[in-house]
Amino acid sequence: MKRVLAMLVENKPGALARVVGLFHQRGYNIESLNVAPVDDGSYSRLTVTTRGTESAVEQIMKQINKLIDIIKVADLTEGEHHELELALIKIAKVNDLTSIKKIIKSMNGKVLKNDESACVISVTGTSIDINNLLKVLKKKKIIETVRSGSIGLHESKKTLTI
Repeated sequence: MKRVLAMLVENKPGALARVVGLFHQRGYNIESLNVAPVDDGSYSRLTVTTRGTESAVEQIMKQINKLIDIIKVADLTEGEHHELELALIKIAKVNDLTSIKKIIKSMNGKVLKNDESACVISVTGTSIDINNLLKVLKKKKIIETVRSGSIGLHESKKTLTI
């Protein structure tokens, strides 16, 4: 089962390596990883997407909590949450932008560039939305794709703050 874990970590050398190393030691794959500083830059929010049983993820979270650089960890998939991903997609030149704009409209998409060499679009949505869009765009000859990985927030009063 897909799990999205969010963590607050201290911005110190090796902090990310210790988290990734723990996943490696336990034999779990990281499907996506997103890290960015929050507030004053002394902390970062790390979002990891992985797959595992409830008990396995619970065990990983216990181990992560023991790491010295970890401030807080939460499993966003335990409750209602919002999860988004950004994708930049380069496809072969498009003569009729109307069709592309229709396809990407529901995903807050926009055409960043369209010239004789290629068309570059950006979209935001769930991982499932982006996967479905990529299936549709295969007909348009995808040249290159870049995805940010998931980021997420609890929907309720739960927060991941200090």
